[in-house]
Amino acid sequence: METSAAPGMPGRQPPPPQPQPQPQPRSGTVKRRRWGGLRQQWKLLGLFEIDQQHEFYGLTCMMKEGLAAAIQTSIDHPPANDLSDDDFRSEVTQDHKEFALETFAGPAFASLRGSLGLTEEEYQQSLCSENCYLQFISNSKSKADFFLTNDKRFFLKTQNKREAKFLLANLKIYMEHLRKFPHSLLVKFLGVHRIRIPHGRKKYFIVMQSVFYPDDRISARYDIKGCEVSRWTEPAPEGSQIIVVLKDLNFEGQFINLERQRSWLVQQVEIDTNFLQRLNVLDYSLLLAHQPLHRDERNQNLSFASLIVRTKKSVNPGSSPIHGSVAGVPGAVPDEDATRPSSEPDLGLKSALDRDAAGSSFSPPCPEHAGPGADTPDIPDFKAQNRRLLPNLKNPLHVIDGPEQRYFIGIIDIFTVYGFKKRLEHLWKSLRYPGRSFSTVSPQAYCLRLCRWVQDHTK
Repeated sequence: METSAAPGMPGRQPPPPQPQPQPQPRSGTVKRRRWGGLRQQWKLLGLFEIDQQHEFYGLTCMMKEGLAAAIQTSIDHPPANDLSDDDFRSEVTQDHKEFALETFAGPAFASLRGSLGLTEEEYQQSLCSENCYLQFISNSKSKADFFLTNDKRFFLKTQNKREAKFLLANLKIYMEHLRKFPHSLLVKFLGVHRIRIPHGRKKYFIVMQSVFYPDDRISARYDIKGCEVSRWTEPAPEGSQIIVVLKDLNFEGQFINLERQRSWLVQQVEIDTNFLQRLNVLDYSLLLAHQPLHRDERNQNLSFASLIVRTKKSVNPGSSPIHGSVAGVPGAVPDEDATRPSSEPDLGLKSALDRDAAGSSFSPPCPEHAGPGADTPDIPDFKAQNRRLLPNLKNPLHVIDGPEQRYFIGIIDIFTVYGFKKRLEHLWKSLRYPGRSFSTVSPQAYCLRLCRWVQDHTK
C-alpha cells in the first residue's frame, strides 16, 4: 500500500504501521453470523438442507448419534406392558466422545410410539439416517429452532427448560387422553432429550410427528388461533418455492369442506381443547393444510377393499399407551386376521362401512353381531371415543379427506401456561386493542373461541 512522504522528510517513507493482533472468532460464530446475515438479506423462509457449511451441522450430527444410541436402548430393552411411575420419571444419560445425551421418560415414550404403530427400528432409521436434517425457517415468532428429518416425517424442536418440564410433568395424563381418544388431533410427542456439550449450553429438544406428512402436494398451510391481532402474513409470490405458513386472516372467506366428517372434526376439536383448558394452557395453534384430491384417490377411498383396511386401522383393538399389551395401530395395517375374531361375520364389518358412508361417525359391528367366540369385553366404546374411519395413508390421525380436498389438521404448541405474566399481558392487550380479538386470553375463552372458529369455517 502506497503512503505519502512525511512532512519535513522528503523521499522517506514512514515505517508501515504494525498490524494489531485481532482475536479470531470461532468457526461456529463465523458460520452463525454468515447464516444470520443471509437470512436477514434474503429473508429466507422454508426448508434448507443442513450441510457441512451450515451453522447447525455439528449439532444435528450429535443429535443423530445420540438418538441412535438412545433408541437402540429401547430396542434392546423394550418397555414393560404396564408402565410404572418410575418409567415416567426415568432419566438416562449416555456419554459420547464430544457430548452427552439425556433421555427423559424413555420407556413411556417408547410405549407411546408403539401404540401409534411406530416401530423402534423405523423410528431410528428416520431420525438417524445418513441423510442431512432439514432446517425449517418459518415466519413464526418462536425463538425455537426447528429441524426435520430428511424424509420430513419427524420434527425436532428446541425447547426451554420450563416447556420440557411441563411436558414431562403432564406426560401421563397426555398419554391417558390419547388412550381415551385414539383419534385425537393433538400433536404426537415421541421423545424429550437434552444434549450437553462441554463449554456449551445445555439444549432441550423434543421429537414429534409432523402434522404435514407427506407434504409433497400441499398447496397451502395455515396456523390458526381464532383471533385477528397480528394474524395476517404476506403470502409467498406466486410460483415461489418459499414455504409461508399463513394465518387466520389469510383464511377468511374459505371453508374446510368435509361434508359428512364435519361433525367429527367439530367434536374432536372440542374434546382436545377442553383437555388443554384443564391443563390451564393457551396460545396453541390449529395447524391446517390442504391439497386437491386426485380422481383415483377419491375412488380408492370408496373401494370395499380400502374400506376394510381402513376399518382395521380404526378399530385398533386393545391399544393403550399406558396399559396396552400389543401395540395397537392407528396408522399401521395389522395382520389379516389380527383384528377380528374368526367367528365374526364379514356382514357385520360391511354394515359398519355402510353406516360410515351414510354419516360422519364410525360405528363398528355391535357386540351382538359378533359370533359366540368374540371377545366382546375388549370392544371399546367408539361413540365415547369419537373415532372415525381413518384413511389408508401414512399419517392417518392427522389426515381428513373431504369431497374435493385432503386436509392435514393437528393441534400444536401446547406449552404456554396462563400464569401471572400472561394475565398481565392480557390486561395490556385489552387496553391496546379495545374491541379486537388477540391471542392472550384465559384458557376457557381460548378454548371456546377456537371451537367457534372451527364451527364457523367448516361445512
